[in-house]
Amino acid sequence: MVGLKSKRLALIKLSESFPKLSKRSACKLLRLHQSTLFYKSKRKRSDDELRAAITNLTNGRSQIGRPMIVWRLRTRLGFKDNHKRIARVYRDLGLQVGRRKNGRKKIRNRRFMFIAPTKPNELWAMDFVSDSFANSRKFRVLTVKDLFTHESILLHVDRSIGGADVASELSRIGKLRGLPKAIICDNGTEYTSKAMDQWSFANKVDLNFIQPGKPIQNAFIESFNGKLRRECLEQNWFDNLDEAKAIIEAWRIEYNTDRPTKPLGMKTPDEFARQFESAM
Repeated sequence: MVGLKSKRLALIKLSESFPKLSKRSACKLLRLHQSTLFYKSKRKRSDDELRAAITNLTNGRSQIGRPMIVWRLRTRLGFKDNHKRIARVYRDLGLQVGRRKNGRKKIRNRRFMFIAPTKPNELWAMDFVSDSFANSRKFRVLTVKDLFTHESILLHVDRSIGGADVASELSRIGKLRGLPKAIICDNGTEYTSKAMDQWSFANKVDLNFIQPGKPIQNAFIESFNGKLRRECLEQNWFDNLDEAKAIIEAWRIEYNTDRPTKPLGMKTPDEFARQFESAM
């Protein structure tokens, strides 16, 4: 099918070749409706504001796709534009995710920049560890660590943990010790969910996503997870959820209070945090 642009070009050439041919007759020959030919856009507002908003939302967050952009613009920022206009501006900015020849998504990433924290509760990291009960049924552990004091803030154990569960647990811990400015995490669906997006916006906590396939960018929590697996999960046999919660929580307390750490000058995380608070 010939496009509208091609038909308009053909109409111009036809008019040049036959000057006496009326536009009405030319439209009939090309099967082009006159209203389509003479249509003028009634758009009153420019795309500048929409472009700026989309650019701001996608800045440094390559995992956010067009549906999430539409949702954020309309529910959070109050834009009334329909999804087609947003999609057009989104494409014009070149933000769409390309695809490789084998069908896998090709994600355009920006380099992840790790900024070392300078005080407690400034930067956290979180991840998941999986294990199983004696009956082979799986369970998960949400691990959260303070990257300045190296404290294990949270080890939440459950059979299934979704984005809403992560948000709920972070809120619970926040009431006890406050929330950080940012949390480093991977691109798992639990962290990129709408529940976590709303939580981070409401609590003004940035979610710093690492690049997909590069866990080394969250190396501190990966190292901690290794210790948790070697010293606790692999050393115990869990019959049920309550037993797993009790044993893992006991290990977390021991880790914070009875485990000297080299980066902290061979002090335990709890000792280091108390000394820092007393020096302030």
